[in-house]
Amino acid sequence: MLPAPNLSAHGLSNLSGADLQRAQELAHRSVKVGIISVLGVMITLGNVAVLLVISSSVAGWSRNSRYFLLSLTAADSAFGLLVMPLNLWVSLLKDYTEGPDALCHVVAFCNATVYSTCMYTLATISLERYVAVFYPLQYSLLLTRRRTLLLIAFAWCFPPVVLSPISFPRGIIEVHFSTASLVCNPSYSTNAGYSLGLTCVIFFPCSLVMTYANLRIWCAARRQRLKMRKYCFARRSRHNVAARVLVPVMAAYYACWTPCMAAMIYNALSASSVPEWLEFAAVWLPTANGFLNCIFYFWMNRSFRRKFRLVLQRLALAACPELAGAVECCRAPAAPAAPAVPDNNNSSVYERSASVSSTCTLLSTA
Repeated sequence: MLPAPNLSAHGLSNLSGADLQRAQELAHRSVKVGIISVLGVMITLGNVAVLLVISSSVAGWSRNSRYFLLSLTAADSAFGLLVMPLNLWVSLLKDYTEGPDALCHVVAFCNATVYSTCMYTLATISLERYVAVFYPLQYSLLLTRRRTLLLIAFAWCFPPVVLSPISFPRGIIEVHFSTASLVCNPSYSTNAGYSLGLTCVIFFPCSLVMTYANLRIWCAARRQRLKMRKYCFARRSRHNVAARVLVPVMAAYYACWTPCMAAMIYNALSASSVPEWLEFAAVWLPTANGFLNCIFYFWMNRSFRRKFRLVLQRLALAACPELAGAVECCRAPAAPAAPAVPDNNNSSVYERSASVSSTCTLLSTA
């Protein structure tokens, strides 16, 4: 990296136009690196906390729900653990005058794959919630463990196959290092057809699935609340959980992903790039969705918060063993547990009820 020139008033007067532009680029790059680093730390810490909780069972969450949420957490964690470090590394090592290279192609492939996997994972979660709400009795038949794992495998394996041409340095897709967004991006202007095709294959199908599923669930929740009001249960009914969860989820999704897709389509059709800071915001906004997912899908869930406090207590006791004795002394004697009665016919019923409990809470039933 070249040292930053003197930016004092006397120094600016002695700089030529090219040197002044170079100094401004270096100053802007420092600010952008700081924003990306802070966002990466927030995403990593948030998803690590989520992994600590959902790696074990959570009350009211079915096995399939945990699988889908673990997949989402892994995809969001890839933003902070893979995408951001790779792009920061390239932006710090690569000079602006250098052209595309094999490393830039690999980084661009990783970026596109993680972005696409996150969108497909969000779509599969919406599909699972839709089945749990509208087909609760057939849930265990429609979404078996095998089908759940196949959906998750599709969300992780299909994007790398579709995006594989980006990884070849001398292939059909040109890749360049963007000084505005500090990422290695495919050249959408020279590959307009491929760029538009990727948008139609990835963004629009996932958006349609999410919008349709969440809109149907929201309408069902609204009808349920109207029925409860009709039968004089309004005072005892819960808050409008559907509007409090589904609306922020969809608003955050479109607010984070639409600018990126719009900028990509604009570059492909007009063969020109958007302004510098607008491109930076559009490219990095989808990573912010990885942090917002932690809030909307997990922290707004009471069972998750309760389990998170329990995990923190266990970690504190493991770190300070001398506190274990004091905690045991303060605990009240536990009531004798009821004898377990084996029932081989209740496994599928419990699976359905757990799935409905983790998703049908949006219906605000008593």
